[in-house]
Amino acid sequence: MGQCLGLVQIDQSTVAIKENFGKFNEVLEPGCHFLPWCIGQQIAGYLSLRVKQLDVRCETKTKDNVFVTVVASVQYRALADKASDAFYKLSNTREQIQSYVFDVIRATVPKLNLDDAFEQKNDIAKAVEDELEKAMSAYGYEIVQTLIIDIEPDVHVKRAMNEINAGKLRLASNEKAEAEKILQIKKAEGEAESKYLAGVGIARQRQAIVDGLRDSVLAFSENVPGTTAKDIMDMVLVTQYFDTMKEIGASSKSTSVFIPHGPGAVRDVAAQMRDGLLQANADHND
Repeated sequence: MGQCLGLVQIDQSTVAIKENFGKFNEVLEPGCHFLPWCIGQQIAGYLSLRVKQLDVRCETKTKDNVFVTVVASVQYRALADKASDAFYKLSNTREQIQSYVFDVIRATVPKLNLDDAFEQKNDIAKAVEDELEKAMSAYGYEIVQTLIIDIEPDVHVKRAMNEINAGKLRLASNEKAEAEKILQIKKAEGEAESKYLAGVGIARQRQAIVDGLRDSVLAFSENVPGTTAKDIMDMVLVTQYFDTMKEIGASSKSTSVFIPHGPGAVRDVAAQMRDGLLQANADHND
């Protein structure tokens, strides 16, 4: 009904191309417009101003003779102030953009090795965008953004690269295992050396104690006539007993320790130590 009356509605983000008897007249903005068809005014077509996306797959070869498929994503839109150029100058916008993408990629990627192509994806995208911007602005289109979203090597090349990486991983695993083995050996050697030195230290400590006790017994026997070695050892044990009690009482971190204490406690301790020494000597002689 509206068209019969010459009324035309144009949606948001869209412009319409108005012609008068087949000749371009003006660009109509979104809204309602009156076009009396009886005097030759009509809508030749509509043009969307929304951003569109075109994914282009281009097969090419790198400098080191590896065939790859480069996937470029181009985002573009028509300019409202150049809507007539965008409508009349290009019949197939997508094919035109695709041709320029092919041309730039096939001129850029063959100058790069495969690894460099992956590293310089942004540079390739910038080259494509610059070329498209210069070419498509003359046709009333703006290039919003260009991305290289993927570089796919040939399937045989990809399989070979995976095998090389797997070999590197196996080599790295072997080297890691060898390093761990060396660390364990060095750790075991260090522990053995530490235990050996600890044993030497303990042996020297015991030897020093024995030498000190011997010297004490000899000196006491010379200065106090009539004393036996047993009397002297009992006195040494009593001295050690009280020193131990003193250290236990002086330690701030010690917990409660219950030990027998009384007139016969020292005698019992001395008897137990003598019995232990005698039993040890008997086992050694056996």
